Amino acid sequence: MARYNGPSCRLCRREGLKLFLKGERCVSKKCAMERRPYAPGMAGQRRARVKEYGQQLREKQKVRRIYGVLETQFRGYFKIAEKTRGVTGENLLRLLESRLDNVVYLLGFAPSRAMSRQLVLHNHFSVNGKDVNIPSYRLQKGDTVAVREKKKKAEYLLESVKSRGDNQIPDWLSLDRAAMSGHLADMPRRESIQTPIEEQLIVELYSK
Repeated sequence: MARYNGPSCRLCRREGLKLFLKGERCVSKKCAMERRPYAPGMAGQRRARVKEYGQQLREKQKVRRIYGVLETQFRGYFKIAEKTRGVTGENLLRLLESRLDNVVYLLGFAPSRAMSRQLVLHNHFSVNGKDVNIPSYRLQKGDTVAVREKKKKAEYLLESVKSRGDNQIPDWLSLDRAAMSGHLADMPRRESIQTPIEEQLIVELYSK
């Protein structure tokens, strides 16, 4: 599967925003955005005027990088969102938020989305009692995501869940720490998504 394998911190610097791609490092003094809060490259510190198309493109790239989705897959999500009843931008974010790897991250089973994707690929989780190792698996209201019995005592999972505060878990999810499982009480709503995203810019970009 094609995947970006370059430096994660470079992506944050390019977007001018912490994308939290490296878990704990992103909230420490080692974060590249703390030391070099400007775009990478020789011209990174220059203040370039960004036109309308540039703003739309940067927003799309930012969202792709936050969720770890490649261009073809992202465009596929947009087409589904466009055909779904409702606001296209909100539909798009709902599709991205309900991915299995993203829900695993939001529940606190992994410190970053990249790590959660790896854990899903390595068959650490089940959905409604069935093993699922597809990061892009789309969850629905009422689904239960649980750590497989063989993995429940893994220290890295226990530490990650312990470090995630209850106030960091979205209201559309519920976490049972004892059972190492999470439940989708509802589908994500726009007001529940705290990541700074201007989805209308993406809609305008793809509508040209």
